[in-house]
Amino acid sequence: MLLMVPGPTNVPPRIMEALLKPIINHRGPEFHELYRGLLENLRYAFQTKNDVFPITCSGTGGVEFAVGNVVSRGDKVIVPVSGLFGERLREEIVRFGGIPIEIKSEWGSTCTVEDVKAVLDVEKDVKAVAIVYNETSTGVTLRDLPKIGELTKKHDILLIVDAVSALLGDYLPVDEWNIDVCVAGSQKCFACPPGLAMVSVSEKAYEAAEKNRFRPFYHDLLMWREFKQKLETPFTPVIPLYYALDESLKMLKEEGLENRIRRHKVCSEAFYKAFEEMGLSIVAQEKFRSNTVIVPYLPAGIDDQKFRKILREKHRVVVAGGTGKLRGKTFRIGNMGMVSKPEVLRTVKGIVKTLEELGYNSKLKSKELILKVEEILSQL
Repeated sequence: MLLMVPGPTNVPPRIMEALLKPIINHRGPEFHELYRGLLENLRYAFQTKNDVFPITCSGTGGVEFAVGNVVSRGDKVIVPVSGLFGERLREEIVRFGGIPIEIKSEWGSTCTVEDVKAVLDVEKDVKAVAIVYNETSTGVTLRDLPKIGELTKKHDILLIVDAVSALLGDYLPVDEWNIDVCVAGSQKCFACPPGLAMVSVSEKAYEAAEKNRFRPFYHDLLMWREFKQKLETPFTPVIPLYYALDESLKMLKEEGLENRIRRHKVCSEAFYKAFEEMGLSIVAQEKFRSNTVIVPYLPAGIDDQKFRKILREKHRVVVAGGTGKLRGKTFRIGNMGMVSKPEVLRTVKGIVKTLEELGYNSKLKSKELILKVEEILSQL
């Protein structure tokens, strides 16, 4: 079965084998050595000189770690909302007592730096801007993030970024873009099993946490910083997942960060070309299209449940259904992790055949379509 959902992703054998290593004492020298390597290699992945912590939780837990530590009660936080995960980020701000200042965009679009600037020109005492860099429900990437980073630096406010479904699959230099807290997930472009969130933290974020009297207990950033001095974690981590992440980061360095990002980009272009030739519309406007999550509309008259069932049971390819207000209208492909030419071609062929079985005819014949996709993938 080929798993092509927006997480979890297919896990390479090397990483699966790493899960079988013996459990060790998380307060002992073997763990210290493992943790030292993780901290060093995570800085490479995030393109940062700051601390990056691998936390035992899902990506949403990582976002909660970020918000809970730096957002105090009564803090104003600008939050663009253009999909389900933007809505969740706004809700997390509310749960920790923050005051979200929402910038709404149509699903398929997203905000610009001018939208954020317009809010900052009016609102006083804003504490932070919190952004979903890659909106998994719509396949939209916020391309003005570097400009927004320049703006937050100018105004001396925090920039919090949920990059759970984008880091390693798209360009995201944390320090260069002035990001104070950045969150990624193990089950996305790291090609690891689910269960870890990685969070980078700037000095400005530490300062905000020090002033926050209502920090979480389990997710207390200052406690993570304190235990880092001993190369330990505050609480028991999932040691097998740390082994898996360690192997994943070794594979990343072998491939090279730029090469991994380029591979995701080429594969996404192949998917977009395939759907264009099939006559399927894409939710994301072209200028905002994601490298890692591709969200096409289903053709009129095609039932979502039947489409995904045939694709899964007959062609052995699993894609996700639409979510939020796009449920039943779209399907979502996770172009993440170890995805390459074989995975893209198998997915495209399966989708073409499934739609044909359901009575939909593409603009191009299947062979011609596949040739166009292969031409793009020849760049790999």
